[in-house]
Amino acid sequence: MGAFEAEISKAVVLALFVPLIISSGGNSGSQASTLVIRALALGEVGIGDWWRVMRREILAGLSLGTILGSIGFFRITVWSAFSNIYGEHWLLVAITVAVSLVGIVLWGTLIGSLLPFLLRRLGFDPATSSAPFVATLVDVTGLVIYFTVALVFLRGTLL
Repeated sequence: MGAFEAEISKAVVLALFVPLIISSGGNSGSQASTLVIRALALGEVGIGDWWRVMRREILAGLSLGTILGSIGFFRITVWSAFSNIYGEHWLLVAITVAVSLVGIVLWGTLIGSLLPFLLRRLGFDPATSSAPFVATLVDVTGLVIYFTVALVFLRGTLL
């Protein structure tokens, strides 16, 4: 977050959504990782099935991300009707949160589902890509995604 300190100071409202962003990416990645580790352990999938799993996780990530992004967008839209907390550019903030959630949840599901395959391929136990490891990895990269999306959508207005 330190790398984006200047942007955050100009648009403090972005900091309000950091917990939502972090939890969405980490939770989706952890869930995907858990399901793939279980499927590998039970022999339901093998290393050669990574492409099939990735395709399914892309659909799952886009679906879940779209649902969460829509909820975030709707929440900001409704709240801005009763409050000025998001400022005059509330629509751009809502779009930033919605697009970020889609990207972060998609990223989380892809990392969470493919990391166990990578570890198995390298000869490590896929269970080492446990939920805390995946969540931490996705949380950190999710913040980069969020603030990068914010720079794209909010440049020239809030930033």
